Amino acid sequence: MIKSTSRKSRRWKWIMGIITFVILVGSVGYYNRVALGMWGFDMFLAGDVEKKLENSYKPLEGRNPQQVSYRKEAPFSMLLLGVDQRDKEIGRSDTMIYTVVRPSDGAILMISIPRDTYTEIVGKKSRAGNEFYDKITHAYAFGGAKMAVETVEKLFGHSIDHYASINFSGFREVIDAMDGIALPITEDLVNDDADHEKFIVKAGQDVYMGQDALNYVRFREDAGGDTSRTGRHQVFLNAIMNKAAQVEQWSNIPDFIDIMGKNFSTDLTPEHMIDLAKSMLQTDTRTIYSHTLKGSGHRKSDHGAWYYFADEDDLTHVTDLIEAWLDPTLSKAQLPLPGDYEKKPNKPVKPVQSLSSSSATKATYGSSR
Repeated sequence: MIKSTSRKSRRWKWIMGIITFVILVGSVGYYNRVALGMWGFDMFLAGDVEKKLENSYKPLEGRNPQQVSYRKEAPFSMLLLGVDQRDKEIGRSDTMIYTVVRPSDGAILMISIPRDTYTEIVGKKSRAGNEFYDKITHAYAFGGAKMAVETVEKLFGHSIDHYASINFSGFREVIDAMDGIALPITEDLVNDDADHEKFIVKAGQDVYMGQDALNYVRFREDAGGDTSRTGRHQVFLNAIMNKAAQVEQWSNIPDFIDIMGKNFSTDLTPEHMIDLAKSMLQTDTRTIYSHTLKGSGHRKSDHGAWYYFADEDDLTHVTDLIEAWLDPTLSKAQLPLPGDYEKKPNKPVKPVQSLSSSSATKATYGSSR
């Protein structure tokens, strides 16, 4: 009887030990699922992804991009271009975001430039051979990513280390493959002006599939005009990053890259792109501070084109921000912030992963119609 009890005791100790081990491993796996996912990515996907990204590596002629490791190096600047190109037409850069990335402290500054901003288009001359001024969105149409980069450099007075150009149409299939993304649409978006593409994006959906998400980006009939549109572009890009950051999506990354195909180009090497993506998705302290270049819009003549004219004081503020954020000697706590954050010191700064389907329905990026 004693031996039987002893065997039962040992058996229960083994069972409890196994249960404890499973709970422990499960807990560690849950709280470290990002780290485990990254380990799996390195083990099984990194080589495949790097090979597929080779087709997207397109350095700009006449420019030598700075090549660094993005895990712990100094801040660098990058121009993000969201191009709205359909069929065989020449695309225009609907989204232009001057971005400063600080890998060491996980801080990102994103300065959105309204597409109709009136500025000098660097590399293009007037018929008389003089400097040429136009909407900044036309820089890409005239001279591709290179002209867009150099035009933004002239506008802000700061160099750009890298660029990444993404055709929004290429996102449609990627978003469908992701089973949709969360977007903060609280009122129906109705695009029905006589001169615009016709569509309706219904509010309150848990997720939005490719066509609706693309229409969200293209919507242009709210009271906020260009400023609201650039805000939606930021939300759209963040929403895609949120979904891509989910562990269950990582095994699909090679397929997503195949879908994007020719719709994505950059002067980041595949190796450095992977380093940067892992750095951005891994950190728990990543924060994005965003700002849209302030200004006002009007026509230069009664029947002329409508332009957006940057506010000179805000333009000076932005150039100072960029200079400070590119300074590796400054700590995160020492960085100046865009005006909206400084005026409201208690305003929370949302990390990229904060936009969930539950919070999306509470946001305020709806139509004002």
